[in-house]
Amino acid sequence: MTDHRALAQWIAGYRRAWESNAPADILALFTEEAEYRTEPYSDPWTGHTEILAEWLSAADEPGETSFEWTTLVRDDQVAVVEATTVYALGPRYRNLWVIRLAPDGRASAFTEWWMEEPGEA
Repeated sequence: MTDHRALAQWIAGYRRAWESNAPADILALFTEEAEYRTEPYSDPWTGHTEILAEWLSAADEPGETSFEWTTLVRDDQVAVVEATTVYALGPRYRNLWVIRLAPDGRASAFTEWWMEEPGEA
């Protein structure tokens, strides 16, 4: 069930993994056969081995970002989250996440859309 508390715990875990890049933190987010898409039409990273390798190949440095989020839609099977990511020395991104949580609170599927906000005129 994708209740608010389960979703908030998952996102807190995602931020913890984002900041630590620790394999245990990353793998704790996903079921063993989860699919992670970095864009809606991209081929997914499938399973723990591929998710971990791809995550670490694109890892941000700890403390590099701030992050705020809000739930747009949530039901028993899926949550849609809108977020803003701000890089300390770089751009701001708007994010849209679709998260399917398994009964144990890990994601079985995760898809993200991220768009850089236009610069000031």
